[in-house]
Amino acid sequence: MNRAQLWLPVLYVLLAVFAVIMVAPFAWMICASLKNKADFFDALFLPGGNGFLGVAWDRLTLEHYQRLFAEHGVHRTLVNSIFLSSVISVLATLFTAMAGYALSKFEFRAREILTWFVLAMLVIPAPLLLAPGYQLLHQLDLLDSYWGLVLPAAAPAFGVFLFRQSILNSVHGELLEAARIDGAGEIRIFFRLVLPLVRPMAGAFLMITFLGVWNNFVTPQVVLQTPELFPLAVMINNLRGLYGTDYGLLMSGTFVSIAPVMCLFLLLQKEFIQGLTSGAVKG
Repeated sequence: MNRAQLWLPVLYVLLAVFAVIMVAPFAWMICASLKNKADFFDALFLPGGNGFLGVAWDRLTLEHYQRLFAEHGVHRTLVNSIFLSSVISVLATLFTAMAGYALSKFEFRAREILTWFVLAMLVIPAPLLLAPGYQLLHQLDLLDSYWGLVLPAAAPAFGVFLFRQSILNSVHGELLEAARIDGAGEIRIFFRLVLPLVRPMAGAFLMITFLGVWNNFVTPQVVLQTPELFPLAVMINNLRGLYGTDYGLLMSGTFVSIAPVMCLFLLLQKEFIQGLTSGAVKG
């Protein structure tokens, strides 16, 4: 038995310990969403009793989830979050890929200046842009509308620079010249040649942007004022009371918020990792 085989059980034990550490908060959250107010602080996970495995199963309740849908309209905010995340992630991926293609493969006078401008935008912290962004949206009459969220997020500087580097490494100039000689226009070249070559990076950026918009709380809280337009993150924050907080209700709302994106990532993680790997090999 070599040294690697001797360390293999230790590695499995460490992985099991880290897995328990990662899963424990989610298990606590699910258990907390099923407990009533009396049992919330009395039991760490599930309330003790005379039932199977020493758990009082009869004291678990779905009341918090029923209140979420009946009183707080979580289904409406869930649809709002899905709409915003889908629209912004698709538009941001498309526009940043176009901008990255232009900065990497087109020769024009202001290309270097625009590249440095994109890099400068990466350095500026996002919270510093809240006040001027709010003033601009107010002047354009885009406050309290989804346009005020979609338009500023449609072309993030991080995505532009990411696609610029990916296209520089993945798309060779000879392919573009051959396509132009065959009579293909720039739009056709982009969608039929460039975009498929950077598809792994596009898929990764799409998922990252979707998760970022889904979890975004500050910008919708600042831009939107109508409760019917709130996404899920803002609605969950509003579950906190002025003089008290129903933690069971708050945990049930948190579980409803993370369950869709968790399922999406678990279903697509294999393709996500394969896409990043193939993109790295191709580059």
